[in-house]
Amino acid sequence: MRSKFEKFTLIACGAIIGVLISLNLTVFADKAEKNNLPIDELRTFAEVFGKIKSDYVEPVEDKKLINEALNGMLTGLDPHSSFLNTEDFKDLNQATQGEFGGLGIEVGMEDGFVKVISPIEDSPAYKAGLKSGDLIMKLDDTSTKGLTLNDSVKKMRGKPGSNIVLTVLRKGETKPLIFTLVRAIIKSQSVKGKLVEPNYAYVRIAQFQEHTSEDLAKFLKNLRQQNKAPLKGILLDLRNNPGGLLNAAVGVSAAFLPKGDLVVYTEGRAPDSKMNLTAVPGDYLKGGGKDDYLKDFPEDIRTTPMAVLVNNGSASASEIVAGALQDHKRALIVGMQSFGKGSVQSILPMNNGTAIKMTTARYFTPKGRSIQAKGIVPDIIVDDGSDPTFMTKEADLTNHLSNPKDADANTVPKDKDSKPSAPPVKKPEEEKKKTSETPSGPIEPASKADKQFQEAMNILKGLQIIQNK
Repeated sequence: MRSKFEKFTLIACGAIIGVLISLNLTVFADKAEKNNLPIDELRTFAEVFGKIKSDYVEPVEDKKLINEALNGMLTGLDPHSSFLNTEDFKDLNQATQGEFGGLGIEVGMEDGFVKVISPIEDSPAYKAGLKSGDLIMKLDDTSTKGLTLNDSVKKMRGKPGSNIVLTVLRKGETKPLIFTLVRAIIKSQSVKGKLVEPNYAYVRIAQFQEHTSEDLAKFLKNLRQQNKAPLKGILLDLRNNPGGLLNAAVGVSAAFLPKGDLVVYTEGRAPDSKMNLTAVPGDYLKGGGKDDYLKDFPEDIRTTPMAVLVNNGSASASEIVAGALQDHKRALIVGMQSFGKGSVQSILPMNNGTAIKMTTARYFTPKGRSIQAKGIVPDIIVDDGSDPTFMTKEADLTNHLSNPKDADANTVPKDKDSKPSAPPVKKPEEEKKKTSETPSGPIEPASKADKQFQEAMNILKGLQIIQNK
């Protein structure tokens, strides 16, 4: 007869194999690998599972152990893959629809701490002055070291109106910074803007949500009607935009590109991860039967001189739009090099109401540039006042996905007579001033204090003059 432990090992192995097969992971879809399951590793997993059940200082539920194992399996792959329990899955759906509770901050993990990728505009985190690259060390009195990303996000959420104290480590600061934030219902208006002066439109996209591209089309049509004449220039602001839905990025690009132009293509292992997404309704409308919001879009907008603002906080879907407009020479990209998140995360629902968010592909610009861990290099670099030494990018994240291209493959395509822009030279006194900054509120976009905006407007007017000639 088998010993009790041998019986348990077989049962646990069977349970784990069953869990893995139920996830429909690609590795188990391959017939060759189905016959070569890692039995020794699964036996070790079952042995550890059994030791925790029998010897851990406190009883632990099976569900918790399995969920933690699944989360560890995914988060160990790259910074953007994770396991979503039913509550996390529900919150994710709410976030993409534009309304959710919390602090309004896009985060990842770095060295066991929560790292700020980008605060969402008009959110409590944005107004308090949190910046891309900040490391959140403590949430109230709880250290984030050792917490999973999902656990940290849960602690940041709470009843609207309640306070939470964030202890933040910022590069260049000698002491941790303390921020007291008030939780709020985040109603993120993804598209904003105005006629900054006659004939010139400023449009800011804070995040790519379910209705972003539709809202952009309506917004631009209204601005053109207000102007009572074709626009002479459009400035699209994607700074500190952490990304969002892929089809929304395609729709925004389609508003500025000729119909049928390639916006982005993706490459992955699974057949359905290989896509060519173009400026056609089938690629930017979500679901069948939806009216094409670009069918009566003013054609002159697609040829209006255009500049796009990006910075270190521009990530993912923002980089798709900037890369497409840059490759098609539709717009000049102005600002600082973007974050470099060039991977696609698919949300794969499970049968029990949970889901996994898993990296399934890399995306490429129309000319075949991989942005992953590289970012979009602006055509014209305009300093935003931040020290590049202290900026955090995708390439700085632990276990980040590699870039499949050579080191020089992501340089911006240039005409043979063009010359690369040199980064601005900073004076020592300017460096000292920046590293001794105290926390303050963010600069209002498109204001007189927004030097990048002012410079981009000058560039845009120059483009309009060149086009007229």
